Amino acid sequence: MKGVVFTEFLELVEDKFGLQVADTVITKGCPFSRGYTSVGTYDYRELLSMVGQLSSETSAPTATLVKTFGKHLFQTFLKSYPEAFLNACSTEELLHQVEDAIHIEVRKLYPDAELPTFRFPPASPNEFVVEYQSGRPFADLAEGLLEASIHHFGESFVLERTDLDGEPGTHCLFRFHHAEPT
Repeated sequence: MKGVVFTEFLELVEDKFGLQVADTVITKGCPFSRGYTSVGTYDYRELLSMVGQLSSETSAPTATLVKTFGKHLFQTFLKSYPEAFLNACSTEELLHQVEDAIHIEVRKLYPDAELPTFRFPPASPNEFVVEYQSGRPFADLAEGLLEASIHHFGESFVLERTDLDGEPGTHCLFRFHHAEPT
């Protein structure tokens, strides 16, 4: 997993919970780590270990912490790669762009990158559906990214997640339903 994910996670921890909690998350969550750089590549299990440690320190559920991180990461991508968002006017368009263009470019730069895949099965006229699949259990991260995207585009979707076969968090369907007017 690319180091930018680790450095952004630690930045979020420091911003929301303070430097002391961030230090504890690193030292107890990954006691053998020598630190993270944004350009390095690290085992994703180290991130899971740090999330588990953060959960222990804060009593917040790990799924909530990872979704919050997904929202934070969306803002980071928006600031760092604004050109990636120029041709998208909706979450659906952005997801197609990620799968059809951005991930291709990432693989050119980082041939060893293990990226999730997004498929777009048929859906009813009032929704769109995304099938998420990854070799790593980060559906909660994807959910946070998707919630942030919905907010960014000012959409009125209700996001519903259904986990599918495989290791929990590696394969799921996200259904985007239009919110009913109140």
